[in-house]
Amino acid sequence: NPASVVSLDDRESHVNEEHVHARLCALELRVQTQDDELTVLKAALADVIRRLNQSEESKAKGKGTVHKQTSCVKCLSLKPLTSVEQRRRSPSPGPTWARSGRRSRARTSCSPHSPCRGRCPPSPGPQSPGPSPGPSPGPRLKPRQKPRRPPQGKGAAPGSSSPGLCVTNPGLSKPGPVLFLVFCLNVINVCVSEGNSIKMFMRGRPITMFIPSDVENYSEIKTELPPERLRLEWVYGYRGRDCRANVFLLPTGEMVYFIASVVVLFNSEERTQRHYLGHTDCVKCLALHPDKIRIATGQIAGVDKDGRALAPHVRVWDSVSLNTLQVVGQGTFERGVGSLAFSKADSGVHLAVVDDCNDHMLTVWDWNRKSKVAEIKTTNEVVLGVEFHPTDSASIVTCGKSHIFFWTWNGNSLQRKQGIFGKYEKPKFVQCVAFLRNGDILTGDSGGILLVWTRAADTPTSKGLRAFQIVRQVKAHEGSVFCLSETRGGAVLSGGSKDHRVVLWDHELRPDREIEVPDQYGSIRAVAEGKGDEVLVGTSKNFILRGTFTDGFTVEVQGHTDELWGLDRLVCLWDSAEHRLKWSRSLEEHGHCADFHPSGSVVAIGTHSGKWYVLDAESTDLVAIHTDGNEQLSVMRYSVDGALLAVGSHDNFIYLYTVSENGRKYSRYNKCSGHSSYITHLDWSPDNAFIMSNSGDYEILYWDVVNGCSQIRNRSDCKDLNWATYTCVLGFHVFGVWPEGSDGTDINALVRSHSRRVIALADDFCKVHLFSYPCCTFKAPSHKYSAHSSHVTNVSFLHNDSHLISTGGKDTSVLQWRLVEASGGPAPKPLAPPLLLPRPCCCRYRGTSLRYQGNRRHERADGQRGARAGPGPDHLGPGPAHLGPGPAHYGHDSTHLRSDPAYLGHAESEGQSGADAPPHAAILDPPPDAARLSSLVGLVKKTSLTPPPLPKSKSFLKNVSKQLSNEALLWPIGCDLSDLGKAELEKMHSVKAGVKLNK
Repeated sequence: NPASVVSLDDRESHVNEEHVHARLCALELRVQTQDDELTVLKAALADVIRRLNQSEESKAKGKGTVHKQTSCVKCLSLKPLTSVEQRRRSPSPGPTWARSGRRSRARTSCSPHSPCRGRCPPSPGPQSPGPSPGPSPGPRLKPRQKPRRPPQGKGAAPGSSSPGLCVTNPGLSKPGPVLFLVFCLNVINVCVSEGNSIKMFMRGRPITMFIPSDVENYSEIKTELPPERLRLEWVYGYRGRDCRANVFLLPTGEMVYFIASVVVLFNSEERTQRHYLGHTDCVKCLALHPDKIRIATGQIAGVDKDGRALAPHVRVWDSVSLNTLQVVGQGTFERGVGSLAFSKADSGVHLAVVDDCNDHMLTVWDWNRKSKVAEIKTTNEVVLGVEFHPTDSASIVTCGKSHIFFWTWNGNSLQRKQGIFGKYEKPKFVQCVAFLRNGDILTGDSGGILLVWTRAADTPTSKGLRAFQIVRQVKAHEGSVFCLSETRGGAVLSGGSKDHRVVLWDHELRPDREIEVPDQYGSIRAVAEGKGDEVLVGTSKNFILRGTFTDGFTVEVQGHTDELWGLDRLVCLWDSAEHRLKWSRSLEEHGHCADFHPSGSVVAIGTHSGKWYVLDAESTDLVAIHTDGNEQLSVMRYSVDGALLAVGSHDNFIYLYTVSENGRKYSRYNKCSGHSSYITHLDWSPDNAFIMSNSGDYEILYWDVVNGCSQIRNRSDCKDLNWATYTCVLGFHVFGVWPEGSDGTDINALVRSHSRRVIALADDFCKVHLFSYPCCTFKAPSHKYSAHSSHVTNVSFLHNDSHLISTGGKDTSVLQWRLVEASGGPAPKPLAPPLLLPRPCCCRYRGTSLRYQGNRRHERADGQRGARAGPGPDHLGPGPAHLGPGPAHYGHDSTHLRSDPAYLGHAESEGQSGADAPPHAAILDPPPDAARLSSLVGLVKKTSLTPPPLPKSKSFLKNVSKQLSNEALLWPIGCDLSDLGKAELEKMHSVKAGVKLNK
């Protein structure tokens, strides 16, 4: 009965409306209840603030101190929690908090440049700051005091905890307690901080950082943007492991390919690169316009510089000027652009794009007008490629898992015809599509078969109309046919995955020539025609090869194959000047950290199992092997003179070794025990007497190496210590780098430049930052650079600060940035002399007992020269003035960058140390070749290098006369020579680096 059916439907509709209405009422009630609770909470908080102010006033009256300031507490805003997806994509905003303290009315509302700005820094800074450098902008400084060995004492009392909060002290010039109120997640924390320290919270743990003595008034500190900028100079690597058809030759003679969010245009003959940097996240596909000049590249969803989500899109750009012509599809695509192609028959007016969403939507665009002219769902299965027919502008072909579709486009809609395999075996995947000169379609599949599809008559069948049908089958490869490419002469190139063969097929689809790619390069993912009879090949192990069928292949581009903290088990040494790989060696297990000996002769590599190796830096031969515990080693660092090695482990210990024989012999010296979590970072003092270390639970500890590696309990006594390197992410001089609302894992690596002018930082949001040093104000400004498409695992400066190296995680890229002034020129040289001669190796560890007291050296009178000398200019000491590398927490990829061979040392003076080293992803800058030859060897070997600039010192001749009495010239550390006579200078310059002198 129709009437009863209608009545039943009305009843069900009425029931649904009542249900919805009841749910809305319940939600309104919950909102009202929560609003009432928030009102009560605000009132309680206001009462707490009032009581605290009263307590302060009564204290001040009791001490006879008059305070006329008002509270800094202005308001307390409550923000809803972000969703899980928002928190994953960007750093969650920090809690809103207010502070109450005795300050003047003029400072009640914090200025943008004030150290507090009304909020506290969201991340940890070390409890013992490093030195405050002279040349850097910052606070007014008192005369620098000598670093003193901190006495043992009771540690600071832990503060109250609150998850995800950071609090800074006001840094008032007058002593007195200042109260901070912190509100987060309905928990109120009141932290009391003295005027000589700053306290902040990281996941509920208080982190106290003591202000150095040379800072007169912390409240006057302002951190400005550094004048230096970064400019991308070179990209190491190629993305071939999970992409296809992404290598092409341009009319300019450049190869175009991509890695991370950078599209690289590489001229292999001139060894030059240009970079298109318009993308904000991973580039996944690339297509050439028929004119071979314009290029379209598609990316996945990304994030902007502030962590906000960016939609996937396609960028069409000019390969000559690198200018963006159009941005297509913003707001249309969901996950990312899987494949794309320009139309050919109409001169590239249209662009076909396949989205990587579940429905794999196919869209056709008039890209000049940014207008979408057609859209349709393809299939739920994976779609691997899309192509326009070269002679029929109305035909489009897509292929993928178990299918090939032929699309007819009439200008505003698409109609699909499925390819029927009939008597031929249906493949699991149709991997690639190409077109023959007669208009037939050629496909390669996962069975190694080439199928020729020709247009069929539109004859009705039981399965409907068929646009194309199979007319021929050819067995081409063992395993999959991964790629097909048409040549200028009408032939076809095919690449096999399992058999690693590249085959050239003639017009009749007969094999003409073939060549096999060596197994070490992986399977073939892309193939394209090069110059003349050359062929370009991209492989699954991220190589790009160039060669001919007769002469074989040479490697043009190569990189790592897994995340850059050693997951591919490769150790690679790169030449940063020639932009080439010097050597690579496979490890038996994942290498997570590494460090060069100051002499540059060996490199130590820590692994996942607690085992660490020492390799010869030239021959890659195994020099030594040791084991510390059975857990991952996260950081390795040599001391400035190379006499000691510190190994940080995930078993919470720092193992110390004495080093001899130029880094080839090691013996366990002691162990630092006291951390409650795994070691993440550590740095040495210039005199080898102290170590500063960070751990996974945000501890900052200090160790007295001389006195049995004992922990220094009174951390305030370490506030004036100088550090040869600064890679610890927690510290007074670097706490301003932490973003607001950080959870403690957002920063992967940090390194101070050798000139102590800037800090480079690697974060979890694909960014490289450049801060001024010191960076000791909350939310310090920085220059941000996007080129990576995943978390940046490490950053490191080269020896002369001319370049910065950054490594990516999942994007497997190594990027080389040039440091330039804002005007575009090279960055200024350090204020101290830029070059020093390498330190001699006349001092050897031959059973000498050393004891360090501050900056003075004490040694046993046993007839041997001391193992090291004090930092003064007239002392001799082993090892070059520059330390190259540094390890990192989280493990890192064993990627090492060779320094400029012309560099012979680095400045090291009061307020400037030349021993700065990198942190996390195993980017190691070894000491220069000349320093490697001359330091820690005992004599200067023969070399073609010209003599370096001579040091200057009144005691220079005295030191030289002592050295000339030995079997070889031993250069001093380096001081002023301005007062020496012309004859002496000419005499010394006549002694070339490398000429052995007789007595």
